[in-house]
Amino acid sequence: MSHQHHTSRNLAITVILNGIITIAQFIGGIVSGSLALMSDALHNLSDVISVILAYMAHRIGLKPQTIQSTFGYKRAEILAAFFNAITLIVISVYLLFEAGKRFLNPKEVDYLWMLSLGILGFLANGLSVVILHQNKEENLNIRAAYLHLIGDAMTSVAVIVGAIFIWLFDVYWIDPLVTVLISIYIFVHTIKILKESVGILMQFAPAEIEQKEVVAVLQKIDQVSSVHHIHLWQLSDHQIYFEAHLVLKSNYPVSDTQSVTENAKRLLNHHFGITHTTFQYEYFTCENCDC
Repeated sequence: MSHQHHTSRNLAITVILNGIITIAQFIGGIVSGSLALMSDALHNLSDVISVILAYMAHRIGLKPQTIQSTFGYKRAEILAAFFNAITLIVISVYLLFEAGKRFLNPKEVDYLWMLSLGILGFLANGLSVVILHQNKEENLNIRAAYLHLIGDAMTSVAVIVGAIFIWLFDVYWIDPLVTVLISIYIFVHTIKILKESVGILMQFAPAEIEQKEVVAVLQKIDQVSSVHHIHLWQLSDHQIYFEAHLVLKSNYPVSDTQSVTENAKRLLNHHFGITHTTFQYEYFTCENCDC
């Protein structure tokens, strides 16, 4: 079985697992009157959608480049991560609003439904986390889905703890409190994914790469005098592109620039993980360069 097929299969399994637990928690939340259980169900529903999108984007991202799509379809995975992040933030804000209303008007909750489905949710999400663990570093899209599943497992633990408190102490305000904690957790952990996906879509330079350091590395090459007209961006979370004009110290023939190109590509990949490079060579002093 190929690695890509294995990833697709794992995503499909997590969709099925989360679909089952979402339906069960929605029913249980309505029957028990637990807002925490409903919030966990909404979170699970968002994860079902996110994993479906991750699966679709993963399949689309495997398509080869064409004459029209010269960069291929890898950006589909970033778009999916961006959409998932926006969805989760909206859900977290909505749950905070609903929790505030429940604090003002506490309702009795059936702790048995809450406890049973909290345990079921933890087991299903825990299994999903184990299944996707080996694929989590493949790209931002799958990492976002993986983090969602970890969040689901943790929120299920919060539901379980809340159910136990209601059972032992009859403190029904614990239900909206658990909802608030779940919402804050979702919001905080989603902002990072949102910022990273927006940065890639806007073609920002990777945050971990300093342009001055890139220039310094290139200027260590014997034949290079200076570097300008620099563009550094990400096509996806693992594909970093770089282009620049390299000013040569002498009027080298075109055939001699091949060794400069290979040396520059090797240095940029070794120091910064840059995978695609384009260089334009010049031999003059640039007075109005885009430096």
